[in-house]
Amino acid sequence: MPKLIFLPHESLCPEGMVVEAERGESILDAALNAGIEIEHACEKSCACTTCHVVVREGFDSLNESSDLEEDMLDKAWGLEIESRLSCQAVVGNQDLVIDIPRYTINHAREEH
Repeated sequence: MPKLIFLPHESLCPEGMVVEAERGESILDAALNAGIEIEHACEKSCACTTCHVVVREGFDSLNESSDLEEDMLDKAWGLEIESRLSCQAVVGNQDLVIDIPRYTINHAREEH
């Protein structure tokens, strides 16, 4: 089983975390199953950028991104070459090192 190594994130996993994932599982589903509450405002339908992650290692082992995902990523905060929407990025055979950006853009969430 590939390992997903989540780098420390201030609120979601302050110490970082290593998660085992099934091949064919999305990064988001693996994270949620491990208790890492990555935001996913569109319920995994590739209609927002709240689940944006940066895959620091193992990027080439992921499935190819679709045109729709690429269009959505263009709107993401902190976009990098190795950026993916975690709801669309499917785990392959290699371990991954994943960085969850500090900020997300969620137009639907209201902050008080």
